[in-house]
Amino acid sequence: MTKEATKRWVVCEAPDSAVRELAQAVGCPESIARLLVSRGVDTPAKASTFFSPALADLHDPLLMLGMASAVERIERAVRDGEPILIYGDYDVDGTTATVLLKTAIERIAAPELPAQVTYHVPHRLREGYGIQNSRLGLAAESGVRLVISVDTGIRAFAAAEEAKALGLDLIVTDHHLPDGMAGVPEAVAVINPAQEGCPYPYKQLCGAAVAFKLAHALLASAAARSAQPEQQTDRLNRLLLPSFLKLVAIATVADSVSLTGENRAIVWLGLRELKNPVQSGLRALMEVAKLPLDRAPTATEVGFRLAPRINAAGRMDIASDVVELFLTRDVELAKSLAQKLDDLNQDRRATEAAALEAIELQLLGMRDADGSYPPHPIVLDHPEWHRGVLGILASRVVERTGRPALILTEEDGQSHGSGRSIPGFHLLDALTAIHDEGEDDIFTRFGGHAHAVGFSLPKLRLAALRERLEAYGAKLLTGEILTPEVACDLAISLPEITPELFDWLDRCAPFGMDNPEPVFVARGLRLSAPPRIIKDRHICLQLTDAQGAKPINAMGWSRTGAAAWSERTAALTTGSNIDTLFRLRRNLHPQYGGLELELIDIDPA
Repeated sequence: MTKEATKRWVVCEAPDSAVRELAQAVGCPESIARLLVSRGVDTPAKASTFFSPALADLHDPLLMLGMASAVERIERAVRDGEPILIYGDYDVDGTTATVLLKTAIERIAAPELPAQVTYHVPHRLREGYGIQNSRLGLAAESGVRLVISVDTGIRAFAAAEEAKALGLDLIVTDHHLPDGMAGVPEAVAVINPAQEGCPYPYKQLCGAAVAFKLAHALLASAAARSAQPEQQTDRLNRLLLPSFLKLVAIATVADSVSLTGENRAIVWLGLRELKNPVQSGLRALMEVAKLPLDRAPTATEVGFRLAPRINAAGRMDIASDVVELFLTRDVELAKSLAQKLDDLNQDRRATEAAALEAIELQLLGMRDADGSYPPHPIVLDHPEWHRGVLGILASRVVERTGRPALILTEEDGQSHGSGRSIPGFHLLDALTAIHDEGEDDIFTRFGGHAHAVGFSLPKLRLAALRERLEAYGAKLLTGEILTPEVACDLAISLPEITPELFDWLDRCAPFGMDNPEPVFVARGLRLSAPPRIIKDRHICLQLTDAQGAKPINAMGWSRTGAAAWSERTAALTTGSNIDTLFRLRRNLHPQYGGLELELIDIDPA
């Protein structure tokens, strides 16, 4: 790939007095207290919740607008034996949400009258995102009377009208942003904490978490109506909810939503339930992902080992395999489905690598003489790129260029794309603005968030998309926004890097959006040996300081080759001085065990 964008180091600030008070109250090092205060965890009570989340930290699902109506309609459908269709989505969020809600509805049914619950997860290439009218027609023909969407539907106005015309009741559960002008679709209930007028106190839930809230409300209602309400409610809190949180945690990590507040509690609790899982599908998937079963995985392991395999089904084939994997109790079927997901993930990686080569050529033609990119969003298209990897490709372009990126492919005269953005540039707002500009609309459909979007448009409108987006972006993308900012949590010296510090950092996990893994800056370090290139891709530096501290290894990992690292370290040798930006790692290798630095950036002094 081409030259990476230059980074700006910005050290987070925290009042010294607040840091000292928190460190004393919590009994942690001041460096950890400084990290907490800078992230808003600035009182002992907040620190207690941060370090020890509990089920009690989850908000009452009935606080969510539309929840009571949804529960009443689903209970009536189950009681009357009405067929129910759950309409999901093909990513981690949508498939796990489908599993959660199907399981909950079946659980509340009486043994003598099992719930009639089917599901549909659309095929990414043949159907695309969202509720399709044709599928609603098939559902009505088969006798379905209630359709419940998960992780989709908040902008499905046409589908809601079609459902009404077909005599179908519709419940929408979603977390994507509603259309601010049009409101929400007409339905029996719309459950989305982001909708106007919803009093639910936490707005950052993923789609599976919203579905979990509905599942929680259904199970709590069933427990309250049982012959032994106290015992059943206790069982719900001790066993059922924690078991559901496994999948909610995976989806929350995979969907890159905020890992603060309620989401932190969901992931913290859910990851612990993933230790030695008894569910056949989860166990089989963790085994093919080579995750140890005797401990809880980290959020990073879920994000990089489990989520890509789950997503691979929807990207490369049919996502219903994921739903079946998490529903089955057949051990051999689970192993077969997990292996299929692993194989599909290998296919995805090969497809992605081939597309990245073509992207590199397009990016080369866009660079200025000094190697920089134009000050506007980057729009790249190719008719042979696989629709299943467009979002990944967009993320790679953002990483390399520091610009928002839209990546498109073509099918039957339609262009389909995914976009990813940078801090300070709201991508959904940008698409909304250019869509409404002029007399002719740009998109046939679009939606998403500030940082990620998906869309379709006629191929003939591609030139207009590029022209309008570049003009819109050029007005907003200032030099400061276009230079990627890396937040440095702490300035630290080598003697402060101790096992105790690492143990406290472990307690700050899970890491993700809004609670990123801490980044440190250490200045005035000195190379105690020449740089080493490892496996033609990575760089290894051995660092000490001016006081002669014990040398520590610093690794610079490269996804696409060591060119960037080798260019920046070519002039370095023993005794060279550098400033470093890094994360802290524990190397478990028996020969090289101990703490080491994972380099993010360096600045030769």
